[in-house]
Amino acid sequence: MIGWLRFFWSTLTSMRTALILLFVLGVAAIPGSLLPQRPTNPVGVATYLTAHPDYGPWLDRLGFFDVFGSAWFAAIYLLLFISLIGCIIPRTATFARELRAQPPRAPGRLSRLAGHTTATVGRTPTEVLDAAEAHLRSRRYLVRREADSISAERGRLREAGNLVFHICLVATLVGLAWGSLFSFKGTAVVVEGQAFSNTLTQYDEFGSGAAFSSSQLSPFTITLNSFDVRFETGPVQTGAAREFNAHVTVSRPGQADVTESLQVNAPLQIGGDSVHLLGHGYAPVVTVRDGNGDVVFSGPVVFLPEDANFRSSGVIKAPDARPKRLAFEGVFLPTATADGANGMVSAFPDALNPELLLNVWTGDPKVETGVPENVYSLDKTGLTQLTTDDGSPVSVGLTMGTGYKLPDGQGSITFDGWKRWTKLQISNTPGGWMVLGSVMLAVIGMAVSLTVRPRRLYVRVSTEGGEPTVPEERKGGEPALPGHEGPPERPPTTVSVAGLDRVDGRGGLTAEVSALAEACGIGATLTTTEDEEQQ
Repeated sequence: MIGWLRFFWSTLTSMRTALILLFVLGVAAIPGSLLPQRPTNPVGVATYLTAHPDYGPWLDRLGFFDVFGSAWFAAIYLLLFISLIGCIIPRTATFARELRAQPPRAPGRLSRLAGHTTATVGRTPTEVLDAAEAHLRSRRYLVRREADSISAERGRLREAGNLVFHICLVATLVGLAWGSLFSFKGTAVVVEGQAFSNTLTQYDEFGSGAAFSSSQLSPFTITLNSFDVRFETGPVQTGAAREFNAHVTVSRPGQADVTESLQVNAPLQIGGDSVHLLGHGYAPVVTVRDGNGDVVFSGPVVFLPEDANFRSSGVIKAPDARPKRLAFEGVFLPTATADGANGMVSAFPDALNPELLLNVWTGDPKVETGVPENVYSLDKTGLTQLTTDDGSPVSVGLTMGTGYKLPDGQGSITFDGWKRWTKLQISNTPGGWMVLGSVMLAVIGMAVSLTVRPRRLYVRVSTEGGEPTVPEERKGGEPALPGHEGPPERPPTTVSVAGLDRVDGRGGLTAEVSALAEACGIGATLTTTEDEEQQ
């Protein structure tokens, strides 16, 4: 049993397994980008299940609509995390020992290495080793000198680059997990002149991680003072957007109000929260009076754009109208124009000739249940469309400043003007800085790992014969006079130089060995192991 556990642990903590798990994690994340996810798009999930009743439920059972929260994705994530840590810790300990250690001694037979050269020189072994050591230190090698050899090494930073890369990969996973657990993202529609406060009740849509708490929301308020929009009016790309600029005031407790400009792709940073500008549209300003003459609704109503020219649809509800409650379904046309068979359309996205087209619905007062309703759609349960005497639906067309009195004294509606609205996204991913920093350091570590060349060079010297001898004859065959024998003859010194690359496929070893041989006084041709085998 212990043997199997050791085998499992060694397999799990191998670099091969870590790379396989990393690949599997990437493949497992693909469904999360292709299929709608329930935490962020529950409506899309419901639509997908309705459109694919055959295999949609099976995908739901397997967790494909909540990939990043599924048990199988968490298992892959956890196994990769364990594998990387189990791989990094022993490698770090080994690298720490290697940093404190000297290069290994030179092998006894350098001719066995891939690149080597051997020759004799007229220098003493000490002179040869001194020259070799000076050359190697000038090339930033770590040198170990023995009585008859020198071994040198460089490129230990390559392993440091590898460790930095893998440690940063673990840090990236931690940052992603941190962000997944504690992050949040929500959207809110804000009309000009109105404000948004960063509380849960103010969001139109909101999604968060499993460990999110509402106490994480920073206390601030954003007031939309105005929203500037400019569209292309020239003959080329007519109606194309040219400028979106929201002028807002940010209020925070204990701080002075700050006026900011919010643009597309230029978010505001409020504490740790990011505020993005996602969209905009029109909000017609209307006043509704009931059959008793009382104002039952007054203000802007958000209409949602349907096309590039901002033909927008919306609903105006007056549930407190008496004796009948009122509701209006309508279309807002920023630049209204007649288009033959298509009826009234908007010819340009800017509000050059705004017009509001409405249908009217009435019904008995509804009992309040407290169940929230969609503000952009009309529940017609208990409502009847208002018709004229001939039975045709009442169709109301209003221009700015005009009104319409409903038949039978049931009330009236006036079109007072329009405002723009913006859709803001407020988000916070607390582990973002950790992920970004880890990725940048990982790239640096990988660059070091790919560029540093771990290499070892060796020099070994030996002498033939014993002590230096004095010549008995001078040149020409005459015996040397006593006291004039000249300098003693040096025995030849055999010098062997060799090199070894610790990583296959790296060039430059031949040049390194040749340069070291030249520094030792050797001019012989470099011999490789393959040459000897051919001989």
